[in-house]
Amino acid sequence: MIKYINETVEYLQDKGFKSPEIGIILGTGLGQLINEVEIIKEVSYNHIPNFPTATVEFHKGKLIYGILEGKTVIIMQGRFHLYEGYTLQDVTYPVRVMEKLGIKTLLVSNASGAINLDYKKGELMLLDDHINLQGGSPLTFKGVEKLGERFADMSAPYDLEINSKFKAIAKANNIKLHEGVYASVVGPQLETRAEYRMLKIMGADAVGMSTVPEIIVANHLNLKVAAVSVLTDECDPENLKPVDISEIIAMAGKAEPDMITLFKGLIKTL
Repeated sequence: MIKYINETVEYLQDKGFKSPEIGIILGTGLGQLINEVEIIKEVSYNHIPNFPTATVEFHKGKLIYGILEGKTVIIMQGRFHLYEGYTLQDVTYPVRVMEKLGIKTLLVSNASGAINLDYKKGELMLLDDHINLQGGSPLTFKGVEKLGERFADMSAPYDLEINSKFKAIAKANNIKLHEGVYASVVGPQLETRAEYRMLKIMGADAVGMSTVPEIIVANHLNLKVAAVSVLTDECDPENLKPVDISEIIAMAGKAEPDMITLFKGLIKTL
């Protein structure tokens, strides 16, 4: 893997991706942050050596390098998921590449369903902790110890200082920002009523199909990391209705201005 990472990094450096400070992963329906960036370079995933390719139609599939709030950033416009047929190593490969390029901080966004029924769709949730239900770890490969501590500590996977700043920015801008536990499942099918009940018993406040593998690898690489979910639907097993994916994407888009305010406000302070 080290050989592949070095090849990818060399290609991107030749394209002008020089010493980014912050990495950003944009989730479902959350692509408008790009409009706030002074773009210097962008490359489609399918042009990058050893990179996976986004197969979900509403994930754009571009790596973007530019300036946001005075900081050099590298942004994944579209991410990879286990449900696309990728391995956990594939899904997290871009995080390793961004770290090798120079990032010290990783900010992650996603769309998720609210398990905690006090949380409403269209609101945001700051991840304080997570439950990995994806059936594996992105650290299970030969030679992982050459890239970081094999037994990565996960006692505080989300950076407390960044989370504290996010909460202050939300308060200052009158943005409703919950804080809770995110459960990551494989998907792509949505959950049954019984599964939603199980997730609630386990202590999850929201559920989605991404993020956790990226967080694990960020911790493995000693990056500062934080993540915010847009709650796109309410998962009440006693009143469960069929979900339309287009409605989920529309709800993510509706909440996106608040997410952009949080991310821009935070980046200014880093």
